[in-house]
Amino acid sequence: MRMLINVPETVVADALRGLAAAHPELVVDVENRVIVRRDAPVDGKVALVSGGGSGHEPLHGGFVGPGMLSAACPGEVFTSPVPDQMVRAAAAVDSGAGVLFIVKNYTGDVLNFDMAAELAEDEGIQVAKVLVNDDVAVTDSLYTAGRRGTGATLFVEKIAGAAAEEGQPLERVEAVARQVNESSRSFGVALSACTTYAKGSPTFDLPSGELELGIGIHGEPGRERRPMMTSGEIADFAVNAVLEDMPPRNPVLVLVNGMGATPLLELYGFNAEVQRVLGERGVAVAHTLVGNYVTSLDMAGASVTLCQVDEELLRLWNAPVRTAGLRWGM
Repeated sequence: MRMLINVPETVVADALRGLAAAHPELVVDVENRVIVRRDAPVDGKVALVSGGGSGHEPLHGGFVGPGMLSAACPGEVFTSPVPDQMVRAAAAVDSGAGVLFIVKNYTGDVLNFDMAAELAEDEGIQVAKVLVNDDVAVTDSLYTAGRRGTGATLFVEKIAGAAAEEGQPLERVEAVARQVNESSRSFGVALSACTTYAKGSPTFDLPSGELELGIGIHGEPGRERRPMMTSGEIADFAVNAVLEDMPPRNPVLVLVNGMGATPLLELYGFNAEVQRVLGERGVAVAHTLVGNYVTSLDMAGASVTLCQVDEELLRLWNAPVRTAGLRWGM
């Protein structure tokens, strides 16, 4: 395998040690797999905890810090973290104002976060949960019942994180997170399969000259497979799929997200096509974010996420944030 690793069994632990060395503003518990902002718990502040399988970096550990998450729980590659991790994280960041679990809609994540919420409440921690299920490509997949949670996770964590940073109460932070999820839709495209460390070979077969439309972030099948398309044709398909499901009434935030192996040169070119389609459809754009944020190891491809925003959501989006993977205004 041509991978920058030692052995597959230590990939996550090695990455966590490297994260700790690069970001002293974080407390990284390598053994228990918990990442916490160093100033937690913050008195009177609702804490946000998320997590999921590794392999999607910077999601979620790269979004821990002022203005976003209070803690993150990384599982093994493409594998949910366990409830003990989530309870440990909740206890580390709870100030008494409550904890919001942000959960992507994958069966393992949902079951484990539900169990963790019960265990945390038994310890006297008030917990609320928000499920992210923004993907319009398929209704059910290998990993989910219902829609998958993908790029909107970033919007939920950023905007709800800003509300929590302002000292808003748990009920309001939860409501903001739900509003963001309900206002967001995503569609992803794979140009190549990803390769997990344990398997050492592509997770699915995608012949040369073909692409998969509607792929999930673990390599789950999409809507259909087609011969390779141009950037403009992919943008037409992806954006129209999102707009058919959510005709926007307000301006939108746009996330053009790389799946891990697509160069920024191509992502910016793809963004130009996304903006063209939105302009042709009369959709006003408030802000655009381009880059690798919710990835799938070494998969080539991209996803498009749109989030309708009112003045309040836009204000919270623009609020300062300082994390390893996202920062502005500080």
